[in-house]
Amino acid sequence: MANNRPIIILIADDDAEDRMLVKEALEESRLTNQMQFVENGEELMDYLHNRGKYSDKKKYPVPGLILLDLNMPKKDGREALKEIKSEDHLRLIPVVVLTTSKAEEDILRTYDLGVSSFITKPVTFVALVDVMKTLSKYWFEIVELPKL
Repeated sequence: MANNRPIIILIADDDAEDRMLVKEALEESRLTNQMQFVENGEELMDYLHNRGKYSDKKKYPVPGLILLDLNMPKKDGREALKEIKSEDHLRLIPVVVLTTSKAEEDILRTYDLGVSSFITKPVTFVALVDVMKTLSKYWFEIVELPKL
């Protein structure tokens, strides 16, 4: 790891099967980082602000990377991304969109809002494992992340 501290991965996705597949793909890619999961944009913001059931900062520390689905209930990923990037204490957290959307509008808008990367979810588990291997190698071995 580039900065010698465990990096928490916060995964925001409303689809239980997708959450399980991403978790298994990360584990399959030999990633040992702790993973936390939220199911919508409101839970994501509660986690990041340590509100409600996420109030324990030891149990829910600041993530070093957020994997964000765009299409979620209550508050979608676009709205959550806009909030994250507008707040001084959150804007440095790298956010990677991991979504089924291939819409050019979503790609342009999320980059405009400050997303670090935009990845369309692969359709097969094998392809998802490959993406997670590449993602984890890039974010946890190559890139220098800010200390948050």
